[in-house]
Amino acid sequence: SCLCGSAPCLLCGCCPSTKNSTISRLLFTFFLFLGTLVSIIMIIPGVEKELHKLPGFCEGSGSALGVRPHVDCSSFLGHKAVYRMGFAMAAFFCLFAALMVCVRSSKDPRAALQNGFWFLKFLVLVGITVGAFYIPDGAFTSVWFYFGVVGSFLFILIQLVLLIDFAHSWSQRWLCNAGESNAKGWYAALCAVTFIFYAASVAAVALLYVYYTKPEGCTEGKAFISINLILCLIVSVVSILPKIQEAQPHSGLLQASLITLYTIYVTWSALANVPTQRCNPTLLVRNSTGSATATEPPTTWWDAPSIVGLVIFILCTLFISLRSSDHPQVNKLMLTEESGAGAGAGPGGAAEEGGVRRAYDNERDGVSYSYTFFHLCLLLAALYIMMTLTNWYRPDESLQVLRSPWTAVWVKISSSWAGLLLYLWTLVAPLVLPDRDFS
Repeated sequence: SCLCGSAPCLLCGCCPSTKNSTISRLLFTFFLFLGTLVSIIMIIPGVEKELHKLPGFCEGSGSALGVRPHVDCSSFLGHKAVYRMGFAMAAFFCLFAALMVCVRSSKDPRAALQNGFWFLKFLVLVGITVGAFYIPDGAFTSVWFYFGVVGSFLFILIQLVLLIDFAHSWSQRWLCNAGESNAKGWYAALCAVTFIFYAASVAAVALLYVYYTKPEGCTEGKAFISINLILCLIVSVVSILPKIQEAQPHSGLLQASLITLYTIYVTWSALANVPTQRCNPTLLVRNSTGSATATEPPTTWWDAPSIVGLVIFILCTLFISLRSSDHPQVNKLMLTEESGAGAGAGPGGAAEEGGVRRAYDNERDGVSYSYTFFHLCLLLAALYIMMTLTNWYRPDESLQVLRSPWTAVWVKISSSWAGLLLYLWTLVAPLVLPDRDFS
């Protein structure tokens, strides 16, 4: 009954009382992390070599996969497995996004499906995953690559929204603490963190110029680094202009420094996908196109940009699941309004019956977040982690070599520009639209 019942049944007696909506979001996020863990396991070299034993997945079924039976498919087994795991997670969350359209409160019968039947949901996810591994290859990898590119682009923008909100909340909280306690230590901490972020950004830019550019050639890399550096300088200057400070007193360099650091990371990630060997020192490590790597494993996925991207993915996904924003505008954008929706029960009411801690239904009068939008965010997150774990590589026409396409480079660079423009808009919007409330 605990596995098939509602979310409150999943709380142990030792757990604190919490909201039904929070438990549901955490459990769906757990499903996403579980799929991510399985994907990571599948690209471990020792496990990747054993995937050919799966029926219909490698040798012996060339007609079904579009691969000749005598072709050694060991160079892309992990890549194919991650793509199919990503497809399964995306299909799972797409299914629930469609089922939960227009759910207004927990009185809707579909809300029980959102907040309960967890063991059955797990079986559905397992079933979709097993079915995904029987998808004939053919054009699947090429087509699904572009689905992953679009989804990853959108999730990077969502990460930027969450990062901007986090930076604003962080700065506002520290400034309020400094104002209430009259302690200069808060201001000192604010200045120190801002300095560290900018110092790390400057050091990263210098390293990018050293390792991803050459005195002659590598024009694209030089242009990408220079443009993003100039844009980061612009948003930093704009954030401290007197008129901006007057319209948004809590705007400052802390937010700009954090956005700058993230932008430099996205630039680094984009440069790591440049397919030109001379301008990308990490390309040989992850590609078997050259004779220099003939004795090395055909694919090595554990590079620094992917590891950093995985950490950012985990933090942002937990951010989506655990909290609503301090800013109403972000709540409207993310469709989460935890504080104002559904006050059906509280920690002091039906939450603790007979002294037993449990979850309580806080959505009787209205849902505290959009079920559909939440599942769409997890869908995009599944596509993003799929692309991150495969380093945005895709097999060539022979399906024996994984190459990094220019598409990945341009998508990442475009997302960094879109993120900077989005942050710039948050600064100038109160001046451009003075009649709207941006508090």
